[in-house]
Amino acid sequence: MASGLFKFGQQFQQQQQAKPNPLDLQGGENRILELDDATFIEFRNFVYEKSGIYFNESKKYLFESRIEKRVQALKLKSFKEYLEYIKLPNNIEELHQLYDAITINETYFFRAPQQFEALEKIIVPELIQEKQGKSNYLRFWSAASSTGEEAYTLALIVKEYLMPRYPSITFQILASDINTQVIEFARRGVYKEYAIRNVPPHLLSKYFKNNGMTYELSEDIRKMVRFANINLYDEKAVKTITGVDIIFCANVLIYFDIPSKQKVVSYLYDVLNPGGYLFIGYSESLHGISKAFSLIHLPKALAYKK
Repeated sequence: MASGLFKFGQQFQQQQQAKPNPLDLQGGENRILELDDATFIEFRNFVYEKSGIYFNESKKYLFESRIEKRVQALKLKSFKEYLEYIKLPNNIEELHQLYDAITINETYFFRAPQQFEALEKIIVPELIQEKQGKSNYLRFWSAASSTGEEAYTLALIVKEYLMPRYPSITFQILASDINTQVIEFARRGVYKEYAIRNVPPHLLSKYFKNNGMTYELSEDIRKMVRFANINLYDEKAVKTITGVDIIFCANVLIYFDIPSKQKVVSYLYDVLNPGGYLFIGYSESLHGISKAFSLIHLPKALAYKK
């Protein structure tokens, strides 16, 4: 995100408790940067307003440690100065740098096998049946794609199992994330062993090239996915996506508060075709968030249907 877009939960408990190292700031003065409570709240509110991502007080040190590198890179003297800098209207690029710094991206291929099995065997056949005589397009959206493993898993399933079965259907896969760095990583399609550990052996040998320490995904699969930088909290950006049949948005909503979740889910609902499906993370639920979807109990997974 799926990417998920973020996976802060386990990371929070693993943060080191040591204070940041002294920085060599302007004027040759060595000092320790500290994020005071008032600046943290102001910064936290700014990030929330722009992205919907919410950091409560218990995550202050995580937030501080992640944006400190941007303060250092810009040779600024304080977090407050960085906040004022990033608020300038011509600093959009730095806003992307901030998103890159505060988002954590941890994912791997075939991370949700029960969902992918239901997709291939139940949902796609159902949607194609409903589209007969109306449309020959089926569109997927990995809405928090992180480093691309989820989107490329969809591409592998489409290439290996769905295209041979439905030769008249054009499958389209969009992948997006708020983090620009992970998008560039995803486009390269080069992964370490951790990321590919769940790939079935026959797919691994057919679509990946082992370069020793890394595995390079074949160009045939990479070109099936179109990547874009999209902030799910930005209604205008989300509305550039239309006519989607299946959305994957896993392990993202847990980092929003209730109002932000409601906004994001309503945006996702709007871009889905009637009868389309939304998959979210196993630990997530739309209970108390949206009544617009119908909860569908699949043999080994849950999905939300428009």
